[in-house]
Amino acid sequence: MAGIGFELRKLMERGTVIGMIQAYTYAGIISSGPWVLSIIGILVIGALSIGETSADSMVAQFQVSVTYIIACSLIFTGFVQLAFTRFTADRIFENENDIILPAFNGLLLIITLAAGLAGGVFSVMLFPGQSILYRALLAGGFVIMCNIWVAAIFLSGMKQYKSIVTVFALGYGVSIFLAVYLRKSDLEGIFGGFLSGQLALLLGLIILINLEYPSEKLFDFSFIRKIRLYPSLVFIGFFYNFGVWIDKFIFWGDSYTSTQVIGPLRASPIYDIPVFLAYLSIIPGMAVFLVRLETDFVEYYEKFYEAIRSGRSLDHIEDMRNAMVSTLRQGVLQIVSVQMVVVAAVVMTGSSILKYLGISDLYFPLLCVNVISAAIQVVFLGVLTIFFYLDKRGTALILTIMFASLNAMFTLATLEFGPKFYGFGFAASLLVVVAVGFWMLDRRLDALEYETFMLQ
Repeated sequence: MAGIGFELRKLMERGTVIGMIQAYTYAGIISSGPWVLSIIGILVIGALSIGETSADSMVAQFQVSVTYIIACSLIFTGFVQLAFTRFTADRIFENENDIILPAFNGLLLIITLAAGLAGGVFSVMLFPGQSILYRALLAGGFVIMCNIWVAAIFLSGMKQYKSIVTVFALGYGVSIFLAVYLRKSDLEGIFGGFLSGQLALLLGLIILINLEYPSEKLFDFSFIRKIRLYPSLVFIGFFYNFGVWIDKFIFWGDSYTSTQVIGPLRASPIYDIPVFLAYLSIIPGMAVFLVRLETDFVEYYEKFYEAIRSGRSLDHIEDMRNAMVSTLRQGVLQIVSVQMVVVAAVVMTGSSILKYLGISDLYFPLLCVNVISAAIQVVFLGVLTIFFYLDKRGTALILTIMFASLNAMFTLATLEFGPKFYGFGFAASLLVVVAVGFWMLDRRLDALEYETFMLQ
């Protein structure tokens, strides 16, 4: 599913600085996806509302509502994200592209019904004191975001990178414009304005998918049977997203570190602000991940297995294997190098950034820890991706379960140790799973030829 990476690499092959900047800019926007861009959107809306004292409380309620929608929708759709990605990749490999769009429509229908039911029930039961319109927007926003995550599965497989960026710009432009324009109205106005842009984004992505994978059939539900063949991917998607958010939920649930905002929804200002600012720092690393690690690795990955299928000599097969491993190491080193530069930049300018945003310097140590955590998370994502290509789903499942479990345990421990240790739970859990992941990956790559030939 790295098709877009090969298209972006054509920009770099021009040999110009502008071409390289364009390639990494497109890669950063697309690989970061709606999740990071949504965080940017709600932060921008909050920043533009500074000074509007009458709207401060309303903006906080809006930001918390959207944050919970993002978190819960990612976890909710985590069960199908990776499994449907595998289904789509298999259909592309087997030249059955006409099945992809009907299957996508079928999945959207199931997600819409399931998310609508879950969102409707919880919004009615948990928010009795809010208006009917707010509860409808909360449930509708949950459905929209769930569908966006499903549509985002296709981003790295489509070659229309300019169209994708245009759709993103349109969707988030509408979200920010309407939300800011309506911020003097009421909570429902700013909430509805933001969701209008997200709906436009979803419709744009659906149009692009229809153009990329045309089909005369409207719905196909055969993917359910196919997905059942990969239960490990179902749980990997869930545990990864659950692991990413469990530390936030723990801080939100602790009465000492959080405050009630709207209904049962709580926020942890001491933890949320540094975390969300830190996630902006992953954009450079994600750009390198798409252009260098995944794309370059896939090129030699395909050459390695093509050499096996075509009966090439053992020396040639080993050369392709060594080139694949070398490319993998270089890609990881480039991600680490880029993210270390970002970490250094945040350390040097973080205080000034916080001051400009009107945020206390007390957040600075936690911001630095979270920036490091975000950098490690990009590396962890790279490790998981390599295991997916090697079809080591069991190993990836072990790593994601370990990540979710350790993040929960370490975060609870840091709450007991006090504010000086906040954020270290997330960082430590990622550091452990990345170290274990590298060890497992090294063993798998050493035995790659043996497993390829002897375990089929």
